Parts: sequence; structure tokens; C-alpha cells
Amino acid sequence: MLAQVAAAEAVFEWLLVSVYGALLGWLAAQTGIEMLAYPFMQRAFLVAAGIGLIGPVVGTFLVHREIAMIGDTLAHTAFAGVAVGIFLNALLGWSLSPILTALIVAIIAAIAVEVLVEVGDTYTDTSLAIVLTGGFAVGSILITATEGGIAVGINQYLFGSLTTVSREQVGLLLIIAVIVLGLVAIAYRPLVYMTFDPTAAATARIDVRRYRRLVVMLTALVVVSAMQIMGVILVAGMLVIPVAAATVTAPSFRRSIGHAVAAGQLAAIGGVTLAYVFGIAAGGAVIIAAIAVYAAVLTADRLGT
Repeated sequence: MLAQVAAAEAVFEWLLVSVYGALLGWLAAQTGIEMLAYPFMQRAFLVAAGIGLIGPVVGTFLVHREIAMIGDTLAHTAFAGVAVGIFLNALLGWSLSPILTALIVAIIAAIAVEVLVEVGDTYTDTSLAIVLTGGFAVGSILITATEGGIAVGINQYLFGSLTTVSREQVGLLLIIAVIVLGLVAIAYRPLVYMTFDPTAAATARIDVRRYRRLVVMLTALVVVSAMQIMGVILVAGMLVIPVAAATVTAPSFRRSIGHAVAAGQLAAIGGVTLAYVFGIAAGGAVIIAAIAVYAAVLTADRLGT
């Protein structure tokens, strides 16, 4: 087993450095675009492209179910997960990955949202508000419990960073992307049925509860994989804004996913480029780029009608 893991790591390293890195290095030499030659920017572009893919795919189901704000809720609980990881590392001298603790906490929060709706007879927006504020409260308590000592370590997760994206985090994003896209492809038909008509889906003996939980858990995976570059405050935007742009142009649900991914790619790659050129926060730049894409699509549609 260890030999297989080592072999997989070696293949990933070769693909990332010798294939992908070499290709961008060659493009940098041919075009004179210096940033393409820097390894940290190569990783940032790869992560951005991954976010621009899986964010809109999952976000399309959320927007059409009218629960778009669940992304923001899980992002705030992921913040609590990051705080838990950093707090335990500072207090006990452990070496836990904050990304791992964020993933665990976000998945728990995703399930909690659904349980509050199903068992607590709570409206969806109410359960979202409870989990969102509760998660952020836990994070703020952990920060103040150490007299702000972990605040410096958590800033990169709040606002995103281009320079701190590691090879391990690139690998994690790629694994999550494969999982998310694979599960969506396998469960596509029942997910669409459940999204537009849950009552009819239940009548057709589709386990609506299971697929609702699948969607929120996929959302948690997207949020955690994206927060390193986007920051937990803004990561939810990539679940919503590209989908909003797609709803203007796409005549069908299936096409709307493709259009949303295209908008997501423009926003993610464009935003990372702006962040490097102007030295600004990556998450903020990506969201501004996404809003610009949405505004351009909306303007073109209005002028064309």
C-alpha cells in the first residue's frame, strides 16, 4: 500500500512539474508573460481552474433549489474548522492540517443543516442562519481564547492567498474535483429530479433525503478545496455568480452547467491574473471578475433583446 501511494505521488509530481509546469514555462518563454514561469502561479492557476469547474457544477443545483446561501454557511463553518486545527496545533503541539479539520467540520455542518430542516421542523433559511452564526461564533471564540495568537495563521484562510498554495493542496483539490464530478455524473438524473420536483421524485421512489444530503456534502467539499485561494469569506461567490450568469444565456439545465463552468473559468483565471498584476487579494479579485462576467452577460442579453 505504501509503495502504491509513493508511486502515485511520484506520478503526480511528474505531471505537475515536468508536464504542466514545463508547458507553462514554455508558454512564458514564448509569450513573455513572466508570471507563467513561477511555480506558485502555476499552482494558483491550476487551483483556480479547478475551482472554476467544480464550484459552478455544484452551485447550479444549489441555485435552482434556491439554497444558494448554503455555500456561505459552510464557508463560515469551515472557518471554525480551520480555527479548531490551528488552535489544537498551538495548544497541544500537534501538526494537524487546518484543511483537514475544516473539511470535517464543514461536512458535519452540512449534515446539521439538513437534520435541522428534517427533524427540527425548521425553515431552510433559519437552519442556515443557525449553523452559519454558530460556526463563526466557535471560530471567533477559539481565536480570542488564545488572545489572538492564532489570528495571523488564520488570515490566509479568511482572505485567500496565491503564494501559500502548496503542491499538497493542489493534489487535494484535484482529488476532490474527481470525487465531486464523479458523484455528480453518477447521480445526475436523480439530482436533477430532486432539484426541480422533490415531491414527484419521492413519488418515483427516489431517496430525496439522501440526494439532498449528497448535494450539501459536495458543497462542503467545494468550499474547503477552494478556501485556500478564495478565502472563506468569498468562496461562496463561485458557487453562485457564474450560475447567475449562465441562467441569462442557457436555455436548458444541462447547458446552464456548461455555461456556468465557462463563466467560472473566466472569473477564476482572470481573477488570479488580476491578483498577481495588482498585488491584491486573490479571493476578492476572482469575485470581482465573476461579477464583471455576469454584468457583461446581462448587458449583452439586454442589448440583444
